[in-house]
Amino acid sequence: MDKLIKTISRLHKGERGMTGLETAIILIAFVTVAAVFGYAVLSAGLFSAERGKEVIFAGVEQAKTNLEVSGSVIGYANNETQELTTLLITVKNAVAGNPIDMTPNWGDTLGQNKTVISLKTATEYLPNIAWNVTPVGAADSDYLLEVGEQFQIEIDLTNLDGNGTGLAIPLGPNDKFSIQVKPALGSTIIVQRTLPPELDTVMDLY
Repeated sequence: MDKLIKTISRLHKGERGMTGLETAIILIAFVTVAAVFGYAVLSAGLFSAERGKEVIFAGVEQAKTNLEVSGSVIGYANNETQELTTLLITVKNAVAGNPIDMTPNWGDTLGQNKTVISLKTATEYLPNIAWNVTPVGAADSDYLLEVGEQFQIEIDLTNLDGNGTGLAIPLGPNDKFSIQVKPALGSTIIVQRTLPPELDTVMDLY
């Protein structure tokens, strides 16, 4: 019996218990690590939410500045040569939003346009043609297309660079063309038309 007691005593000799200070240090370490990890996760979540909000606002901004064709596309032609000479396109702000800069690529403002107009035919593509603009109806004197205003875009097909150069092959009967109006902010509007078999002086192009 004495031997058993001595054996048990030797097994437990040198062992010591954990103090309250050590326990506190371990708990503080766990809490600190958890706090740092939680802050990192929270920061990442806030950053992602902020980026998502920016994307949504950017999409709304794009939608708010869309152009829209108002009414018919009018074409003027030379009856004798059966060549299309001029296009008139009336545009407006599609929804209530920011004004659209419609400074024309024409005359004193040639090369200063923020809105770019491109022309594509069966034989040519011109990425930035010359064009003029005239306010229609109730509009102020600036080049900003605001809510409630309408602007008429005029494209002289005999002067597409502002220096008197037209298409190499003029548009004639049954020809197709595509006009792209690209504002600085907002989506592009595309106007595609096919000319009738015989050109009149003034035509409503469908």
